[in-house]
Amino acid sequence: MGILSRASYVIRSKVNALLNRAEDPTESLDYSYEQMRDELQDVKQGIADLTTQKKRLEIQKRKLEENVEKHNRQAREAVQQDRDDLARKALEKKKSKMAQIEELEGQIAELNDTQDQLVEKKNKLQNRIEEFRTKKETMKARYEAAEASSRVSEAMTGVGDEMEDVSRSIERAEERTEEMEARAEAMDELEESGAFEDALSDKDSIDRELESLSTNSEVDAELETLKGELGKGEPKSDSGGATDEEVEDELADIESEIDADDLEADLDGDSGADEEVDVELEESEVDADEPRN
Repeated sequence: MGILSRASYVIRSKVNALLNRAEDPTESLDYSYEQMRDELQDVKQGIADLTTQKKRLEIQKRKLEENVEKHNRQAREAVQQDRDDLARKALEKKKSKMAQIEELEGQIAELNDTQDQLVEKKNKLQNRIEEFRTKKETMKARYEAAEASSRVSEAMTGVGDEMEDVSRSIERAEERTEEMEARAEAMDELEESGAFEDALSDKDSIDRELESLSTNSEVDAELETLKGELGKGEPKSDSGGATDEEVEDELADIESEIDADDLEADLDGDSGADEEVDVELEESEVDADEPRN
C-alpha cells in the first residue's frame, strides 16, 4: 500500500469515526423515510407521465378511426357517382390510416403493460414505506427510551460528562474547605503558643502569661469572696455548721490576742476604744452564728 493510499485510508477512517459519533439514529431514520417517499413520488410522477402519453396515443387513434370512417363514406360516394379514381384514392387513404391505427394500438398496448408494471411497483414501494414507517417509529421510541435510561444511569452513577464536572467541583470545594479549616486551626495554635506577636501591641508572650495568671488570681479571690458572702464557704465540720464550743473557742482566741494590760489602759483612757472592742466582739459573734442559721 502506497503512502497516498494509506493517507486516504486513514482520512476516510477518521471521517467515518467522526460521522458515527455525530450521527443521530432518529435523524437518519427520518431522512431515509423521506428519501423513500421522494422515490415513491417519482414513481407516481412517472406513471402519470406514462398515462398522459398513452392518452395522447388513444386520442390520435380515435382521430385516425374517424378518418377511416370518412374515407369509407368518400369511397362509397365516389362509386355511386362512377368516380372510381376518387374511390381508389379514398380507399388508399383509409388503408394508410388503418396501418397507423394498428401501429398506435401496439404502442398503446405496450404503454398499458408498462403502466401496469409501474403501478404494481408503486404499490409494493408504498407498502414498504408503510412498513418502514412503522419500524422507524418503533426504533425511534426504543432509541429515545434507551437514551433516557442511559442519561438517568449516568446521572445516578456519576459517569456522565456533566456529572463528572459536578463531582470534580464538589471534590475541589471539599479540598479547599479542608485546607481553610487546617489553616484556621494552625493560626489559632500559633497565636496561642505566642509564635505570632500582635503587631499593635508591645507585649510579648511572658507579659501575656503574667497577665493571665494575675487575672486568674483576681477571679479566684472574687469567687471566694462571693462564697463567703453567700455562706457557700467550705464547712468546718461534717454537719455543715459551727458548734457552740467552736464559737466559744474562737472568741477565746480573739480575747487572748488582745493584751490584757493594753485593754485595761484603753478602757481607762479612752471609752471609744471600748466601743470598738465591743463592736469587734459582736461582729465575731455574728460571723460565728451565720453558719448555724
